[in-house]
Amino acid sequence: MKKLKMNPRSKSSGQVIVILIIVVALLVGAWWWLSSNKQEMATEGKQFARDAAQRIVVQRDMNFFNSHLSPQARMNFPQSAQQDFFAEIAKLGAPSGAIDVKGEIEFNSQFFEPHGSFQARINYPARYADLNLIVSHPVGRWQIDQITFLPQQELH
Repeated sequence: MKKLKMNPRSKSSGQVIVILIIVVALLVGAWWWLSSNKQEMATEGKQFARDAAQRIVVQRDMNFFNSHLSPQARMNFPQSAQQDFFAEIAKLGAPSGAIDVKGEIEFNSQFFEPHGSFQARINYPARYADLNLIVSHPVGRWQIDQITFLPQQELH
């Protein structure tokens, strides 16, 4: 009986195909993970902005505010400025109705360094105010980079 010999070239081309399939599978898996992580970060960022508006304007939670300021925002808002900020909010009383927060999360690179700009209109019985938030997620948690509270003139 004759022995069939396999061509060594066909054996190595089969190995190359298997390696290519593995590499493609890894790339597809990595892309899927990055995409789902990006979507999750965008959802978390929007939720953080809504929570921040609620806790700052409605609940007037100074501890939340102070603990979520970025290092630069902490320099811009020393303790006395934080007290003045919350006093300005308290002057208007309790908001009437829900706070509508609008904005989007963007990424500096395709999948990393999320940040967002949000605007909220807060209605009060005699007027309204605008709350502008810039948030980011550099490492570990969401933080407030900038915040402004702009009360409008009284409605007549």
